[in-house]
Amino acid sequence: MQKLLASLLLLLCFSLSTQAQQPEKLNASEIHQAVKKLNFLGSVLYLAAHPDDENTRLISYMSNHVKARTAYLSLTRGDGGQNLIGPEIRELLGVIRTQELLAARRTDGGEQRFTRANDFGYSKHPDETLAIWNKNEVLSDVVLAIRQFKPDIIINRFDHRSPGTTHGHHTSSAMLSVEAFDLANDKNAYPDQVKQYGTWQPQREFFNTSWWFYGSQEKFDEADKTNLLNFDIGVYYPSLGLSNNEIASLASSQHLCQGFGRLSQRGSQTEYIELIKGDLPKDKSNIFDGINTTWTRVTGGEKIEAILKTVETNFNFENPASHLDQLLQARQLIEGIDSPQWKTQKLKEINKIIEACAGLYLEASASTPNSATGQVIDVNIEALNRSAAVITLESYTISNNNKKNNSALLLTPNDKQELKKQITIASKLQPTAPYWLNKKGSLGMYKVEDKNLIGKPETPRAITIDFNLKINGYPLTITKDLIYRYSKPDKGELYRPFEIIPEASAKIDQKVIIFENDQQKDIPVTVKAGKDNLDGYVSIAHPKGWSVFPEKQKFEIANKGQEQTLIFTVIPPKNQSEGLLSPMVYVGSNVYTKELVEIDYEHIPFQTVLLPSESKIVRLDIQKRGENIAYIEGAGDVVPESLKQIGYNVMVLKPEEITAERLSAFDAVVVGIRAYNIVDALKFKQDILFDFVEKGGNMIVQYNTNRRLKTDQIAPYDLKLSRDRVTDENAEVTLLAPEHDVLNFPNKITLKDFEGWTQERGLYFPDQWAPEFTPILSMHDKDETAKSGSLLVAKHGKGHYIYTGLSFFREFPAGVSGAYRLFANMLSIGKENSINDNGLKN
Repeated sequence: MQKLLASLLLLLCFSLSTQAQQPEKLNASEIHQAVKKLNFLGSVLYLAAHPDDENTRLISYMSNHVKARTAYLSLTRGDGGQNLIGPEIRELLGVIRTQELLAARRTDGGEQRFTRANDFGYSKHPDETLAIWNKNEVLSDVVLAIRQFKPDIIINRFDHRSPGTTHGHHTSSAMLSVEAFDLANDKNAYPDQVKQYGTWQPQREFFNTSWWFYGSQEKFDEADKTNLLNFDIGVYYPSLGLSNNEIASLASSQHLCQGFGRLSQRGSQTEYIELIKGDLPKDKSNIFDGINTTWTRVTGGEKIEAILKTVETNFNFENPASHLDQLLQARQLIEGIDSPQWKTQKLKEINKIIEACAGLYLEASASTPNSATGQVIDVNIEALNRSAAVITLESYTISNNNKKNNSALLLTPNDKQELKKQITIASKLQPTAPYWLNKKGSLGMYKVEDKNLIGKPETPRAITIDFNLKINGYPLTITKDLIYRYSKPDKGELYRPFEIIPEASAKIDQKVIIFENDQQKDIPVTVKAGKDNLDGYVSIAHPKGWSVFPEKQKFEIANKGQEQTLIFTVIPPKNQSEGLLSPMVYVGSNVYTKELVEIDYEHIPFQTVLLPSESKIVRLDIQKRGENIAYIEGAGDVVPESLKQIGYNVMVLKPEEITAERLSAFDAVVVGIRAYNIVDALKFKQDILFDFVEKGGNMIVQYNTNRRLKTDQIAPYDLKLSRDRVTDENAEVTLLAPEHDVLNFPNKITLKDFEGWTQERGLYFPDQWAPEFTPILSMHDKDETAKSGSLLVAKHGKGHYIYTGLSFFREFPAGVSGAYRLFANMLSIGKENSINDNGLKN
């Protein structure tokens, strides 16, 4: 039964997520819900640090039950996390997680906002977080979000009073929110913002608490709840056929790259919020008690309210178009109100309602999913009126050239009208790319030069179409993005955003290229055409001391979208060295130095990302023993590919392929990150793996979390995982066993090998282990005790079992030479005769 429920949920999630890429088509119940929201003038800003931090239950409750305009401000885009669905990490992972957040908001009814803060990885304290982030800039972004969104109520996911007890990003998000609550109303704080958006004072600020923050359910039950409000967020919405917590489950299940797909929940469920600023509502069942949320909040709102309340109360589910005249009258009155905040928002809402009531279908579809500037594309414009209203398409304007195209086309009921248009993509348009990646930022901050983009979830689309209509004599403009609509036999109708691409791009597939000796390597460079009949030449920028032959190569590509691969020979220096290879594509007088990255997952819209085209090259002073490595995949990493780069033969084994006979062909087995958290079958293979070690093989297990392990026996001897981690990638390392073979054979490991590490030293180190293990290294973050569980080696029979929480999965993609040298030693241990039973040199 549980499998059936999981399958049904997956099907529903898939349906919602694929539909999310298609035009929004509201049914009568959804239109009625939208009218109810139109009649509520209150707003809530929910605030936390990362994608998946947000409480979708509360966001959905505020949006769908309370009917408040609700947004989630995520300080970061989650770049520092891990990806369970593909190879994308860092910036590309941030792009995926941004889109997953937008998919979650489409599901729970909220809006999405960000700051420029970069998720640089786990942080233990807000002091560290705010030192790496630019505190003033992130604070200014939070203040900006408040001034732009103008929330009546702010709800923080985390507690600002508990620094050092949880992720530093989490506590920092709450601390910045508390500070911004008052600063947003200070005209002297960030005065440039005040000129454009004015000041704003939220009425109340809450902390979204629970028993977890009190340590136990018992302590929470005994706590003073005077300042707490609570809501049953399990309410059922008959018009939607779903309960609030079901919607919330579907929303959080959009975070697939973080492994958040889960079963839906139903029934009563209580959420608590604690007042930390502002006045406590007298009616604690109403978070907006004492705040005017009716149309009387704005001058002239009484007339608007009277009209819209009549529509809401007497809504015609059979024929929503019967309300068009009332809605158009209300819209005209909204245009005259003196509140820019509510005027802009409510016009946006009522436009969507009018469009849905009229059964209008308006679409502009390009003949191609992308184009370079200067190219000509065909656009198919479709307009359809599915109501009895008198609607004419007076004209349409394409933002590409802003030229009005007069049409004066009467849209008779259910008679589809199509217009064909050729447009030349304007040279002024920039290639489509996430705006926060256009310029190189710092470890803690993205650089955004266009101040008007700060906070937006994504880059506005380059080409839009204004449909200038008259509905029952009333003028109305509806704007649509240019899209690409197509179909596949096995998928049906599909949509993609239309995107501007450069006429040429180039890439080197391998982002880190390791030279284990001074032998040359042939490096393929792939040039991709963004237009037909592309020709030019490619050269490669390279570090001093390296040589590239030939200096340049010509290319000719006949058709847009095709690629041509050129082979360059790269000759490393004799000694250890590293730097960057950067292809440079010359087309006429233009030089292109970026790689076009495409991200294509079914649960998010297709994404195009432009990143600097560069690969790190490392001439590595490295020796190794053994040749054949079996790799058991976990949550996903590039360790197998990295080991191949230094000359190992690596074969990825599925759990069912783990047999004694199969393992006998290998010198070592490496287990991927978090494999014991996610691979159920491993618990049945431990005896085979330990027997492999006992007979002389090496087994290296990379980090696992200490929760939800599939087996308690992850090692042949007692080993207990903890949450110990060292987040400072530059933390001092002490060699506890300097004579141990793993630090001496075949490479002499010194403290220099721990220079240049990225994001962290490691995580989830064991804190208890059997005497058979030898701890090799000690390290710690500032003001913490030493952690000695990052690398543990045990002799087991004729072989060695190694457990490591060191972040090799982060260091290998960054080309950290010391990480490669140490891992080669781990694979090579025991491959010489000069060691005793404890792994120490004789």
